Amino acid sequence: MSRALLLATIAVCLPQPARAADNPPADPFTRDKLVAWCIVPFDAKKRTPTERVEMLQKIGFKNYAYDWRAEHLPTFDEEVGLLKKAKIELTAVWFPANLGPDAQKLLEVIKKHDIKTQLWVTMGDPVGKDQAAKVESAVKVLKPIAEEAAKCGCKLALYNHGGWFGEPENQVAIIDALKLKNVGIVYNLHHGHDHFDRFPAILKLMKPHLLALNINGSTKGGDKVGKKILPLGTGELDLTLLRAIRDSGYSGPIGILGHTQDDAAERLADNLDGLGWLRRELAGKEPGPRPTYRTWK
Repeated sequence: MSRALLLATIAVCLPQPARAADNPPADPFTRDKLVAWCIVPFDAKKRTPTERVEMLQKIGFKNYAYDWRAEHLPTFDEEVGLLKKAKIELTAVWFPANLGPDAQKLLEVIKKHDIKTQLWVTMGDPVGKDQAAKVESAVKVLKPIAEEAAKCGCKLALYNHGGWFGEPENQVAIIDALKLKNVGIVYNLHHGHDHFDRFPAILKLMKPHLLALNINGSTKGGDKVGKKILPLGTGELDLTLLRAIRDSGYSGPIGILGHTQDDAAERLADNLDGLGWLRRELAGKEPGPRPTYRTWK
């Protein structure tokens, strides 16, 4: 046997390095990616900006998405200043589907503090008799907002909230029609109960556009039986949905949902405890006992 043939035979017989595809998927739920969401109007304690930032620091959140009602806007500037001082990222801001006075106030503060953030926008069903007309109507509403966002280095994220606009296929059609680089999707599990049976396929469709993904405990048909928003770890679908998110390769911001009338600190803590419990099982480890929840029995 020639030397070259001998070496080739040895090379074939030696164990080969594992391919990248054989490596386990990366964990997308690490603490640095978690974003506190829906904790301003949804908080039994009705915290002030100072109290809210202190709460985020105490719990350990480094990222925050700001939701609001009219009474909160006068203190938005103060809150952004406090977030910057605390080194907490303002990952996203709930934003109107127009450029009216509330939108201008938000943009004024964003520009003042030079914040590069996401503007989360939802809207009702656009006018139009067919799909093409609805997409065109949505584009007319959203294009000026996206262009204004781009001027200050921000992105526009389409927020599913039910109806025609809340269907991922329709949101992707809108994005394709807009043809703007700063437009994507923020997907919410609590508005996605009708999608759960096809969730992996939806994730694949959305992934090129996915800017953020907000999670909570979920059960099949929960939105119809008073279980729309559960703490993580209490829903029968939680492990399945989180595994699908991990396996999709998504690695962006993960919103941790408040959105109840409980003490926001307690609901966030419950979700963090539940997520930690689920992550152990996702990693193939013994999860141990289910957490004791503060806001759920």
